Amino acid sequence: MKFKIFKFKNVKSTNNSAIRLIKTTCVDSGMIISENQKNGRGQYGKKWISLKGNLFVSFFYKLDNLSVSLKQLTKINCLLVKKLISSYYKKKIIYKRPNDLLIDKRKICGILQETIKIFNKNYLIVGIGINLKKNPKIKDYPTTNLYELIKQKVSKKKIENEMKKIFEVKLTKLEK
Repeated sequence: MKFKIFKFKNVKSTNNSAIRLIKTTCVDSGMIISENQKNGRGQYGKKWISLKGNLFVSFFYKLDNLSVSLKQLTKINCLLVKKLISSYYKKKIIYKRPNDLLIDKRKICGILQETIKIFNKNYLIVGIGINLKKNPKIKDYPTTNLYELIKQKVSKKKIENEMKKIFEVKLTKLEK
């Protein structure tokens, strides 16, 4: 599976952009990347705080061609992002169901999955937010960022390219 890249400077949310692209293009799989996100969403209607310099990405792809269940994909998607982060941070990263990645009990990444059916095709949208440079201060929910952990800057472009490759390789193996 190959993802067509869609880059934006500003979006309301990368998942909203994915929904719009599914409805208005003939593209079956894509990767939305944005520098800024005004109304990022988290699980259960919570707001995702999108600080400048962090990663805001959504993948979308047709579910009809995959050989695994949606429940399995939820875990697979989290593990793919965990694999990416662990290439930079070598200590333990915890997968907290349903969609968070934690380091030392502090959130570094959130993933929001949504399904949509358009023209009798089922799609999965996987929104991924990773705190690369900054982390929001959330009462009663500790957060962290990659820069703070490894004490060096990480190229957002490099992470985007690595994430695209990891998703393409894994999802190609899951195609029927």
